[in-house]
Amino acid sequence: MKISEPGRGWLLRLVIAFSFTQGAVSMARPAVSYRALALGADARAIGVIAGIYALLPLFAAVPLGRRTDHGRCAPLLPVGVALIATGCVFSGTAGSLPAMAAWSGVMGLGHLSFVIGAQSIVARQSAPEDQDRNFGHFTIGASLGQLIGPIAAGLVVSEHDGAMGRTSAAALFVSAALAAFSVTSLWRIERRPDGTAAGPAKEAPARKVSVWSILTTRGVASGMFISLAVLSATDILTAYLPVVGEQRGISPAVVGVLLSLRAAATVACRLAMTPMIRLMGRTVLMAVSCLGAALLCAGIALPVPAWALGLLLAGLGFCLGVGQPLSMTTVVQAAPEGARSTALALRLTGNRLGQVAAPASAGVLAGLAGTAAPFVMLGGLLLISAAIAVRPLRGRPAADPSGGRPVPEKRPAKGRTEESSSPSRGTGRPPR
Repeated sequence: MKISEPGRGWLLRLVIAFSFTQGAVSMARPAVSYRALALGADARAIGVIAGIYALLPLFAAVPLGRRTDHGRCAPLLPVGVALIATGCVFSGTAGSLPAMAAWSGVMGLGHLSFVIGAQSIVARQSAPEDQDRNFGHFTIGASLGQLIGPIAAGLVVSEHDGAMGRTSAAALFVSAALAAFSVTSLWRIERRPDGTAAGPAKEAPARKVSVWSILTTRGVASGMFISLAVLSATDILTAYLPVVGEQRGISPAVVGVLLSLRAAATVACRLAMTPMIRLMGRTVLMAVSCLGAALLCAGIALPVPAWALGLLLAGLGFCLGVGQPLSMTTVVQAAPEGARSTALALRLTGNRLGQVAAPASAGVLAGLAGTAAPFVMLGGLLLISAAIAVRPLRGRPAADPSGGRPVPEKRPAKGRTEESSSPSRGTGRPPR
């Protein structure tokens, strides 16, 4: 299907809007941790608050995906921005840890709404051969936000003279303004494949594909797990590096620079995504990146100086840059027709499940064995992802150079051939 496009201006505007919303969230998350510390939170409480951020989205993702499969995607974007800004403002005014946790959940719901709408637009408006590139460019917006947000938080937050409570609140107010500014780029984002104004997809099938059918489609579950592991690593880094910095005597400003260095390496990775896929193939690239991330993440647990921590985080950011865009492409191409937004929502549900379970587990481990223990846990999770990464394309038809998709030109003969016994192209499901 050829997308009618006067250029790819819609993608550029979407990347800009995503940069601002992700920048707001990336600034707010460490600010929430610092404000919670100022209110008397320990490492375990920080883990609980980080987990609540993902709790509301855990239940909202699939209904939002169902709605988007048979309707417009763009309305979710301003709704998400409004919820993010609201969560930031009220987190900055909250005077107790339970209130902070609740408003952190509102912030997470807003981020989910924005991401489901944005990812669905990219999937709907990108030709299959352009999806790796467009998802890679789309996730550059997230990386740019993750680059700017922590630096901004580190510059605003100050721990001198007991000012952390006040300055962390100021950082949350700035985050709200940053999120609101993204609305300026949300115009003419969504259009139909024929170039007309976007509206409900009349051609969408009436029957609703079950969640179980989507999950059992070959490639969906593995893509979800890899995405969960990569996002959990990013999330715990954002939430726990301030705690590590406090214990190792690293100032908030330096912690912000370290987190932004990780994000800058992720941007570099995604800019180089297409040539890396051509060189290695999608399967090998995902496996190698997960393995490298596992080793580097475990290395953060070592009591290294700040400059060595920066080197580890730069390498980790580069490795973590692969998983998100390629897992999006894997899930979109494997999902049944008419259920792609739901499949992306299920992927986000898995992400949020990881964001609930991983920080909670990290909080328990940090309470028992110190703040270095969560990074060892993440190393193990990413090691499992490396093993899973090599599985989705086994038994599939020959891969094209862009990353392992079945070659569309090859058609099975009328009689039964070796290729005709490969998994169905429509569902990606192996024969039973």
